[in-house]
Amino acid sequence: MRFPLLSLHFFAALSFCFTPVTAQTPTLDSRQQSPSDSWNAIFEHFEVPAKYQGQNGDYRSPLRFNDGTPVKTPEDWAKRREEILNDWHELMGEWPELITDPEVEVLETTERDGFTQHKIRFGWLPEQFTTGYLLIPNDGNEPKPAIVTVYYEPETAIGNGKELRDFASQLAKRGFVTLSLGTTETTEARTYSLYYPSLNEAEVQPLSLLGYAAANAWHVLAKRPEVDSERIGIVGHSYGGKWAMFASCLFDKFACAAWSDPGIVFDDRPSVNYWEPWYLGYHPQPWRRRGVITEDNPAQGLYLELLEAGRDLHELHALMAPRPFLVSGGSEDPPHRWIPLNHTIEVNRLLGYEDRIGMTNRPDHGPSEESNAVIYGFFEHFLQPE
Repeated sequence: MRFPLLSLHFFAALSFCFTPVTAQTPTLDSRQQSPSDSWNAIFEHFEVPAKYQGQNGDYRSPLRFNDGTPVKTPEDWAKRREEILNDWHELMGEWPELITDPEVEVLETTERDGFTQHKIRFGWLPEQFTTGYLLIPNDGNEPKPAIVTVYYEPETAIGNGKELRDFASQLAKRGFVTLSLGTTETTEARTYSLYYPSLNEAEVQPLSLLGYAAANAWHVLAKRPEVDSERIGIVGHSYGGKWAMFASCLFDKFACAAWSDPGIVFDDRPSVNYWEPWYLGYHPQPWRRRGVITEDNPAQGLYLELLEAGRDLHELHALMAPRPFLVSGGSEDPPHRWIPLNHTIEVNRLLGYEDRIGMTNRPDHGPSEESNAVIYGFFEHFLQPE
């Protein structure tokens, strides 16, 4: 049985007893209640393959409190969700205060085919500014859905980089306001991430701080008159997929998210490398040699503590419920990733929702035209009215 999306008014009326998130969490519009062309194009990717149905693996259930008490009701889940969120922030380091009223400077403006591109500058960390690209479709003044795109640098997503990673420009052509961001300076320095208050005295795990920066970028979009703040999503590939996953899980104002082959749970694959110091294994420099963990090249920091405690990223996935997300899986996220995803499916069912989690699979790490088409269809279905 499929459950329709609740209307905004109905959702708000029941938020005190039915949802696991705060009253300010974005909700999806009732205009998506009936089947649509966009849903018909993607629905098959929201079906768990028969061989993985009901499989939960060795992952500990998010539907149990830390003391072992089971979560039985939506009210229980609201408390359990807060417990998970607080646990992970305590483990990774508390975020600085969000920058909710950002000052945005337009550096240059370019007219492109069907949209206007602004190069902008704004503060995304305390005392630190970044440069990105704001793309606004030229199709009327009504508030539009919007997407934050994240990657190693902001140029690729606007079409000035490796092919099939141009999420910002492709979505702008489809009527979305987009904001393309990247960590250009640290990518060039091969430190890759963000560090607060400094590289050698970081108080927040770098991957969590990337999520914080994306949350501040959400406020940049939410302040725009062209944007409907209840319909802002986020997408990224690989490094950007990890970034988009942590941002959307830790910041509940993102209405939905697509994660392209980040490695959605811990694994010892070279590209599912959460142990690196620029992700969840932060330690002051000099850093370990990049690569898999070996006796000669051990990991340090929080990642090892998480493994020892039996924690994994499926706990963060559960924070998305009931917000939809899509895993655009490649070589790092093959079909058996449905096993950890089943845990969030169970949370959604407790809350009365189906069809909130989708996954595509391709053999290669890089995106394909087919996998990207599903990403665009996902955002069209969940964020654009018919």
